[in-house]
Amino acid sequence: MRIPLTKYGLPQVVVYPAAVIAAMVVFPPATAAFLPQWVVITIETVLAGVLIWALMFFRDPDRRCPADINLLLAPADGHITEIETIEETSFIGGPALRIGIFLSIFDIHINRAPCNVRIGKITYKKGKYLNAMNPQSGRLNESNNLDLIRTDSPKDKLIVRQISGAIARRIVCDTAEGKELAGGQRFGMIKFGSRTELYVPVRENAKCLVQIGDKVKAGLTPLVRYEIRDTNDAEIKN
Repeated sequence: MRIPLTKYGLPQVVVYPAAVIAAMVVFPPATAAFLPQWVVITIETVLAGVLIWALMFFRDPDRRCPADINLLLAPADGHITEIETIEETSFIGGPALRIGIFLSIFDIHINRAPCNVRIGKITYKKGKYLNAMNPQSGRLNESNNLDLIRTDSPKDKLIVRQISGAIARRIVCDTAEGKELAGGQRFGMIKFGSRTELYVPVRENAKCLVQIGDKVKAGLTPLVRYEIRDTNDAEIKN
């Protein structure tokens, strides 16, 4: 049976719980002589909560992702914080819909592909560690851009951006340029609170399905739907 903890969490998924368990074992006998019992119990309860949180942070449940090729799925769990149209010149080369997702420390932090894609380029950028709730964090913080090309029609260019936050200091990207990913397939994570953004070319037949404040789940929640009206729509290029 698969243990629902991510391999991307190593070594923290072993070191942190082990350290907390060691503290829980050592603390009662080391302090029983000079601390009231209620204080010891309270601290043990807090440590138990930290242990549970440490394990939950690295949880990685299996998900049955929608197979509809006309959907772009959320690349991360969290809440939608921005939906705006920008001019994206680095890869998409024109107007793009930017959808920002904030991941709290209680969300699952696994990143997943929004659809069937081929990875064109991966670009890591050093930066600041602003609060990931700040819209400026997408531009100023440490980040990792994945330039993606849909392998289904329309063969749009997409961008998924992994962004670190004030707490997150470790971006994991477990894929490579030229590799193909299936919709909903895992490709990495951001440790301890973060932000993920999806960039989609602006199209008349691409409908945004979410609103600011919506809760989304990676590989499950549709963010955008291509509304194919006839066979010609599927052949439109950027």
